[in-house]
Amino acid sequence: MTSPGRRGQVGAICGAAALTMPGLFLRLSGTHPAPWVGAVFFGIAIIGAAFLLAWAAEALQLDVSQGLALAVLALIAVLPEYAVDFVFTSKAGHDPKQYAPLALANMTGGNRLLIGVGWSLVVLLAAWRMRRIGRAEGYNGPFDDEVQLSRSHSIEIGFLTVATLYSLTLPLRRTLTLFDAVILVSLFIAYLVRIARAPAEEPHLIGPAQLIGSLPRTQRRIVVGVLLMFAAGVILACAEGFAEALVETGTQFGISKFLLVQWLAPLASEAPELLVAGLFAWRLNTEAGLGALVSSKVNQWTLLVGTLPIVFSVSSSSLHGLPLDAMQREELFLTAGQSAFAVAVLANRSISVREACALLGLFLAQFALGAALPEGVHEVERIGVGSAYLVFAAIIVFRHRDALPGLFRDGFRTPVKELVHAESAPHSLESTS
Repeated sequence: MTSPGRRGQVGAICGAAALTMPGLFLRLSGTHPAPWVGAVFFGIAIIGAAFLLAWAAEALQLDVSQGLALAVLALIAVLPEYAVDFVFTSKAGHDPKQYAPLALANMTGGNRLLIGVGWSLVVLLAAWRMRRIGRAEGYNGPFDDEVQLSRSHSIEIGFLTVATLYSLTLPLRRTLTLFDAVILVSLFIAYLVRIARAPAEEPHLIGPAQLIGSLPRTQRRIVVGVLLMFAAGVILACAEGFAEALVETGTQFGISKFLLVQWLAPLASEAPELLVAGLFAWRLNTEAGLGALVSSKVNQWTLLVGTLPIVFSVSSSSLHGLPLDAMQREELFLTAGQSAFAVAVLANRSISVREACALLGLFLAQFALGAALPEGVHEVERIGVGSAYLVFAAIIVFRHRDALPGLFRDGFRTPVKELVHAESAPHSLESTS
């Protein structure tokens, strides 16, 4: 008899697959519904496919070498985000005035959402969960409210710091160039080479990924392969329809196309990753949840940004960079400022509840200001909030200055095996069971 937990895992996989059907039908049948209907159906299809990708990618770690797993997972995990962004960037090669801003909007929105909501979600949810469990068991003492990362995560933090410092130069340009692509993609490859030296470890699978991982080897490999191919096919089939439907919806209803692409599209593509991190936090496995999101930020801030000029160059059949207008330079500055604040917070490899509230609060404040203020002062708002991020980052870096030499030594020089096997500090907000 199938256990309730197993039935739920099977139901989750079937439910995610069912979500892809309406969008896939629209695409394969050539049906052209109202733009908002297309945006909903294609977006739901991408969400369903992204869940299938995430579960299959987690289970894949059981069947391939550590280095190959890292390479494949790095690409698979963000395929939905890449697919939508590449659609806009490719179209920008033929119509840069309309589509270049949308390509940057999707990228900056996804990056800011990942930190502002994702990182803070892990810390705040785990803190609430810990307090609830403690009160239920009659504990009335103080709670340690920090999520700590082990020394091996210094690698992600170190490379993210370098990528962030480089990103602060991007708002000074009028294009994202192939030179930027070389720097950022090379940085990602260097990051991948370093973490690929980590010894193989048994992955910690949860939910549907755990069900897939429990299958016999041959059956598991078949299921993983089918899920990966099906989900990737759905995303590639629906990404263009989703992108176009968002643009047409904005035009039809007088809604800013930029805002739809900047926030609605990343919500669809980032939802599975945020949910998985939330599940880790709920189970008080905070290091796994936060570590995965930090790694994803490295991926998006290097490989995703770096490949946009390449896609534009191929699409436009030229060596010109992806154009950046004044608004896009401001958005890049704001996103880079948030990234600088985030890595400053992580300089001591921990995030407290207060720091998580700051990440979420600043994100929501900028979002609210952008919606409430008149169009004419948005430039001041973006530059102002971005500058505030940098000021706060400088203050925190000064406070954590004693931790920086060790962080960068571990991030770039200490052998990875030594980091993995080193005795780490106890992980607060994490289950010890």
